Amino acid sequence: MKTDDLTGVKANVPEKRFRAGSVSATIWKNTLEKDGRTFEIRSIQFERSYKDKDSDKWKSTSSLRAMDIPKAVVVLNKAYEYLVLNNQVEA
Repeated sequence: MKTDDLTGVKANVPEKRFRAGSVSATIWKNTLEKDGRTFEIRSIQFERSYKDKDSDKWKSTSSLRAMDIPKAVVVLNKAYEYLVLNNQVEA
């Protein structure tokens, strides 16, 4: 978690992001405290960005088009590789 110097508010920032075109996989690090012990748990957020034709704003979805599947495979493999190489999961 990163603290904003101006507001003092803690913001959860991604640990790592992998992107291939409009498809991305983001790794988030969360801390869990249980029975007096602290655990770090990683989660992966997967999304595809697109520009809404009505509002002209960028949005995201977890739905894929057929042409997005190869990019999804690449970013998810990169995210898994990052976790394995950093001893975050068992290989």
